[in-house]
Amino acid sequence: MKFYLLRRLVSILITIILITSLTFAMMHTIPGGPFTRERPVPDEILRSLNKKYNLDDPLIVQYLNYMKGLITFDLGPSYSKIGTSVNDLINSGFPSSAKIGLLSILVIIIVGIPLGVISALKQNTKLDYFVMFMATLGITVPSFVIATLIIYFLSGKLGWLPSFGLKTPLSYIGPVIALSGYSLSFVTRLTRSSMLEVLRQDYIRTARANGIKELSVLGRHAVKNALIPVITYIGPMIAAILTGSFVIESIFAIPGIGRYFVESVTNRDYTTIMGVTVFYAVFYIVMVLLVDLAYGFIDPRIKLGGDK
Repeated sequence: MKFYLLRRLVSILITIILITSLTFAMMHTIPGGPFTRERPVPDEILRSLNKKYNLDDPLIVQYLNYMKGLITFDLGPSYSKIGTSVNDLINSGFPSSAKIGLLSILVIIIVGIPLGVISALKQNTKLDYFVMFMATLGITVPSFVIATLIIYFLSGKLGWLPSFGLKTPLSYIGPVIALSGYSLSFVTRLTRSSMLEVLRQDYIRTARANGIKELSVLGRHAVKNALIPVITYIGPMIAAILTGSFVIESIFAIPGIGRYFVESVTNRDYTTIMGVTVFYAVFYIVMVLLVDLAYGFIDPRIKLGGDK
């Protein structure tokens, strides 16, 4: 296990360096700069801004300075929000993204997994057909369409829910539904298919033939093994949801990381784009590592790193 963790940590470090380097290169390949506007900025002001943020240094010097900042967890200043650092934007935006993200994850796990199990146990019944129809609908309808419909009907026409922000408990309902729709449907379908496959295995038939109670067969053997592919999906999903949905946060005007990222792309705010990308990449990689470690707890037969 120790050697496995060491290898994974080294690979994580290499991956972060590659992602940071590629992002840095792409940002400086795009025509224009962070201070390029529709109305041209006077040359003197542009030179002054470039000098202030060291953008007139050679690219290799800028790259080394940025990497040096990463080591000390300094993501640099925001070019579009004067006087604000990228660290400040992430610190202020992540709580909002995490709030709707955690609620969405709870909905996905608490609703999606039981629905998938029930649908598998009730295969080819009206309940199974209904659950699969709703799950298919949730996968095919984009999240921004769901968000728009919620704002139009539940907020605009009926006035049941706030249309923007996170000021009241009711204001969380719209973003959570829109954010969890696709993943909830996918987890339901994945759980159902995995559960059906496990129920056809010989060890399930043997357990039932030996007189083991059905609840024990389902809980200790079927569901436990059926969750392995589900957890494989849930790990990266958690990283994606917690770090913010770019579209959903923009539609509901939620001041989260996703909204800041969209604004930074529009304003060509290099440091914010790179900072959010690195933050997302690290979060994603860590969640994948935790998923790999969780395999060993769910199924002791799975050994990590060639352990015997």
